[in-house]
Amino acid sequence: MTEGFNFQPPPVPPQPQTQPIPQEPVPPGSPPRRVRRASRKVDALRELGQLNIPGVRSNIHCITVVGQIEGHMVLPPQNKTTKYEHVIPQLVAIEQDPSIEGTLIILNTVGGDVEAGLAIAEMIVSMSKPTVSLVLGGGHSIGVPIACAADYSFIAETATMTVHPIRLTGLVIGVPQTYEYLDKMQDRVIRFVTEHSNISEAKFRELMFRTGELARDIGTVLVGRDAVNVGLIDEVGGVARAVTKLQQLIAERKTENAGGH
Repeated sequence: MTEGFNFQPPPVPPQPQTQPIPQEPVPPGSPPRRVRRASRKVDALRELGQLNIPGVRSNIHCITVVGQIEGHMVLPPQNKTTKYEHVIPQLVAIEQDPSIEGTLIILNTVGGDVEAGLAIAEMIVSMSKPTVSLVLGGGHSIGVPIACAADYSFIAETATMTVHPIRLTGLVIGVPQTYEYLDKMQDRVIRFVTEHSNISEAKFRELMFRTGELARDIGTVLVGRDAVNVGLIDEVGGVARAVTKLQQLIAERKTENAGGH
């Protein structure tokens, strides 16, 4: 009679206990985390008109100025608009955020509210961090000062910029003071553009009041290199050139700050 073989497996070494990963408390009835994350992105798109895509850490922040620049009056819902009350807080946040070292402003705008556009332009020109603007499609009317407000400006080969006098819509009181007010506001735009670009005041006024080029208005349409030739924009180029120039300005600023210390 044979005896049975009693096999004993080797003892299993004890596994180290792992601490559970703490999870943020979720209120009862809340949607899943994935849904909440997607909802935040939709809210950002609805409120700010942009998403943080691609998800790569960058030292550059991009701001888009598209459609019509909305000022003190709310435009109809079918209009594509850039709200200045959304852009200005972004510029303040960029100035305060140490991880952001430069700003790229991309324009494709027909213009809009003069004071709102000048407010955005003044914010850009007063920033301590380097800024680069790029006109794609069009940078018309009050979009011209915004493009000139950056430290360096680019325009695409086929992009256009329309320079024309300031216009009023709605009720206009036919008194001399109305025209004096328009003239003062126009001088503000002319002074800003000539101070922050390479165009002379005489040349800018000549483009603004030129007749025979626009069918229903007076002014001038500048296409791509024309804007560079008159001194309104610094260079013809696209996204790659704009990003490269911005990184160059960032490096120069770091060198200056290091030398100052």
